[in-house]
Amino acid sequence: MNFKHIIYLFITISISSCNNENVKVNSQNTKPKTIPNIEFTCVRFYPHDTSSFTEGFLFNNNKLYESTGAPNELPQTKSLFGVVDLNTGKIDTKVEIDKTKYFGEGITFLNDKVYQLTYKTKIGFVYDAKTFKKIKEFTFPSKEGWGMTTDGTSLIMSDGTSELSYLNPNTLQLIKKISVTENGYTKDNINELEYIKGYIFANIWRTNTIVKINPIDGKIVGELDLSSLANDAKNAYIGSLEMNGIAYDSTENRILITGKLWPKIYELQIGK
Repeated sequence: MNFKHIIYLFITISISSCNNENVKVNSQNTKPKTIPNIEFTCVRFYPHDTSSFTEGFLFNNNKLYESTGAPNELPQTKSLFGVVDLNTGKIDTKVEIDKTKYFGEGITFLNDKVYQLTYKTKIGFVYDAKTFKKIKEFTFPSKEGWGMTTDGTSLIMSDGTSELSYLNPNTLQLIKKISVTENGYTKDNINELEYIKGYIFANIWRTNTIVKINPIDGKIVGELDLSSLANDAKNAYIGSLEMNGIAYDSTENRILITGKLWPKIYELQIGK
C-alpha cells in the first residue's frame, strides 16, 4: 500500500467516524419523550352483548348506559342507547334512531338532558333525561360526530381527528377547541371520551390504547395499554372488534371498559 492509499484510507475513516457521530447526536436530540404508562388491575368482568357496536359508555345516577351504532355490513346492530344490565350485558333500550338515516355515536348526560351525536349527518339530538322524549335536534361544527363527555359545564366532543370541541349545552354553539398532542405532535383518531377526576380519557381508534389528556393544554400525560383485555375478548369471541368504551363510576371509584361486539365488560382499578 503506497503513501497516497494510506492518506485516502485515513480520510475515509475520519469522514465515516464523523458521520456516525453526527447520526448518534441527531438521534439523541430527536429521541421522542416517553408518556408514562398507567398501571391497572382488572378486578372482574361482566357479560356484554356481542351485537352491541359500542360508541358511548358512561354512568349516570348509578346506572351504566351504552350507545351503539349500526354499520351496514353488520345487520344485527342497531343505533340506540339505554341501560346495561350487568348480569346479562343486554341493553334496556331508551331511544332507538332510524339506522337507515342516522348512525348513533356518543352520548352524555348534563343538566337533566341526554345529548347524542350521529356520525356523518352533522346532527345531534337532545332528550329529557327522565322520559327520554326528544326535545330538539342540533347541528355541530365538526364534519363527524364520534365521542362525547362533559366536565359538568360544557359538552366535549371528538370527531376522529386530534381536535376536541367544547359546546355550550344551552345554545349548542362552539365555545372552543383544543388540540390533543403527544410529545409535541398532534394525536389523531381520538374516539370515545370519559371525564375522570379533571382529565379526559380517550380511546384511540383501532388501537388498544386509552390516553389521559390534560384539558387545559391538550397534552397527553399518561396512557393505558389494554392489549391484554383486547386479546382476552378476541379469544372469547372471534368477532370482537376495536376497543371502544370507557365508563367511570364515581360512586364506586371504578372504570368499566369494553369494545365493539366484545363479549365482556372489564372492571378496572387504575393508578394515577
